Amino acid sequence: MSTLRVTAEVLTVHEHPNADALELAQVGLYRAVVAKGAYRTGDTAVYIPEQSVLPAALIEELGLTGRLAGGGSDRVKAVRLRGELSQGIVCRPRVLADVDLARAAAEGADFAEVLGITKWVPPIPPTMSGEVESAPDLLPWVDIENIQRHPDVFAPGEPVVLTEKLHGSACLLTYAVDEDRVYVSSKGFGAKSLALREDPRNLYWRAARGHGVPEAAARLAERLGARRVGIFGEVYGAGVQDLAYGADGRRDTLGYAVFDVSAEIDGTLRWLDARELLDGELPLVPRLFEGPYDIARVLEHATGRETVSGRELHLREGVVIRPVTERYSPVTGGRAIAKAVSPAYLTRKGGTEYE
Repeated sequence: MSTLRVTAEVLTVHEHPNADALELAQVGLYRAVVAKGAYRTGDTAVYIPEQSVLPAALIEELGLTGRLAGGGSDRVKAVRLRGELSQGIVCRPRVLADVDLARAAAEGADFAEVLGITKWVPPIPPTMSGEVESAPDLLPWVDIENIQRHPDVFAPGEPVVLTEKLHGSACLLTYAVDEDRVYVSSKGFGAKSLALREDPRNLYWRAARGHGVPEAAARLAERLGARRVGIFGEVYGAGVQDLAYGADGRRDTLGYAVFDVSAEIDGTLRWLDARELLDGELPLVPRLFEGPYDIARVLEHATGRETVSGRELHLREGVVIRPVTERYSPVTGGRAIAKAVSPAYLTRKGGTEYE
């Protein structure tokens, strides 16, 4: 899940092909449906992204009472309005009436706190929870920004790799050499430097033990001369999320696929290619493309059917984009990594988003 920032943005306004009273305001590569005539190309307005939770007063001011997602009808979610995908909300809240939005856009100001907007946190089912303990040596996963929000993370033609993004739950495993100890956590707990105590009923520990991930991490640490190794995998199947890939999270057919590896070597944390290190040792997420970066190609690969099961059982969530050579990105302020999500995934009915 990406970080939450509510920012002022310069808009490009497009005609809505199916509605005379509506238009499309573009931010990055996102488009949000707006009332016709409310904005012109070059105007600046506030953009509230998906997964934002809005306070009641702001919902009422924007005329969105009862029209947002979630049990409290307060969460921003992608929707189709008259056939066009609308991602996020473009607005000018009254509380910012005296703010120079053009200057705020240039400075990258964040209005989330001022507007009382928070990031939606998915619920944690019992099988994904458990007793936790402090784990300062746990190697954390990072938030991945959406390429449609930040299309300039990669340069056109830059060599990149696209892997399939699976709809499961991230399992973080760290092997600490000095302690000869394994830490297992979820993305949510891991962000707080908390690990799950081992429990055979816990989803993440079942996946780790079932696929021999601790042993693979120990072997990798020895090969690399690393003090710590982190293996990051997606746990998936029925009972985990609504997209199951033919696996069953409640039985021995629980699915698991590695999507990333990190290692602390000579005091430096490095991100490494999972396929180069673990191919043949652990299941890996499918690699869909390797070649020059082209946004149209990325968005094309983000759609279609899943390839994990080999049977195209359901839609694909999307793709993750990485450079062939790991590097820093001034756009993200960290790793050069991004995701592209399928519109069909965003607007599916009955979807789950556990973390």
